[in-house]
Amino acid sequence: QVQLVESGGGLVQAGGSLRLSCAASGGTFSTYAMGWFRQAPGKEREFVGCISKSGSSTYYADSVKGRFTIFRDNAKNTVSLQMNSLKPEDTAVYYCAAAPGMYGSKERYNYWGQGTHVTVSS
Repeated sequence: QVQLVESGGGLVQAGGSLRLSCAASGGTFSTYAMGWFRQAPGKEREFVGCISKSGSSTYYADSVKGRFTIFRDNAKNTVSLQMNSLKPEDTAVYYCAAAPGMYGSKERYNYWGQGTHVTVSS
């Protein structure tokens, strides 16, 4: 059983940056690919990006490509989401999740964190 805890959310102005972190415990972190998802009020949870088990590969949704970067530290059991050039439409609750492989579908992820709120003001 893997436990995931996100941190780093908050309020930021449009154009600003924020880094989210996700700390994992209770499992072998390096055996899981990690994904980030977000859910805005009244909307479905959507895929943001994911990173391979080793960290050598990443994949991003078109909406964040070039602005967001995912990286991980398997020695520290953490995965991070660096968000730059933030827009008001990036406002959402952000979740990290663990899966056996790199997937864009939330149904393929076995473990989820509780989420952290990000608000981007215009």
